[in-house]
Amino acid sequence: MDYAVEIKFKALVAELNERFGGGLDVQSILFLIGVQELGKGYKNFNKREKTELMHVAVCTVLEPYGFYKTIGRDEDNWPHFEFLKELPPLDERQQQHLMKEAILAYFKAENNESPDNIEIPEVLRYFEQ
Repeated sequence: MDYAVEIKFKALVAELNERFGGGLDVQSILFLIGVQELGKGYKNFNKREKTELMHVAVCTVLEPYGFYKTIGRDEDNWPHFEFLKELPPLDERQQQHLMKEAILAYFKAENNESPDNIEIPEVLRYFEQ
């Protein structure tokens, strides 16, 4: 796996831990992204809403790689996505690495750092043949 990604992800986690408290991991960062994308700020979400926020986050961070496409928002302003293609078969370690790369790209785009130049994650390049 790409050690540069791991180093950058640890730096991102450290920055987010300062803002939101300690103990953040991939799942909790995805939750934060889901809340951000919903655009309503934090509130006490029920279990179903938490699951949907995670789905919104996963779709959002994987959209630049062509797995999902935003199709709009519903009457409650929840984003909805169109499924475009299956992820290749990845083991758990590869999935975690992909999500870390996608999260880093998300924050890079949020900071206006050339979001149009998102590279295909290394873990997916193998399947692009």
